[in-house]
Amino acid sequence: MQEFDPEEDSITGINVTPLVDITLVLLIIFMVTARYITEPSIGVQLPKASSTAEASSADNNVYLTIDKQHRVFLNNKQVERGDLSNQIKTLLEKKPALNLVLRADSRIEHGEVISILDQVRKEGVTQFGIAVEGTAK
Repeated sequence: MQEFDPEEDSITGINVTPLVDITLVLLIIFMVTARYITEPSIGVQLPKASSTAEASSADNNVYLTIDKQHRVFLNNKQVERGDLSNQIKTLLEKKPALNLVLRADSRIEHGEVISILDQVRKEGVTQFGIAVEGTAK
């Protein structure tokens, strides 16, 4: 009969392989879904373009959205057009080097978009980007 030796049969290390596997799977899931988390939840049909550029630093980006009902949103919060100038002034005080990313629905008239951009430019915003939906090459 064999005698039980507690030192010989005890577990002395932790198997971290399952922990690493789960961590890597979660990392991949977060990387894939990160784009959808940062995208605005306002339903806007963006115009299509065959060439697109990557967005600049997300820390300085301010999103100005115009939906198909002609409502204006600043960072996903609806604002009245009359109050847009004040909101932009407040943002410029916090972030002097902000980048405005315009997300206008493709059904909005060009003149309306230019009117809103002009209003924002009067407040001192100089860096603009226009969000488009890229097409497959």
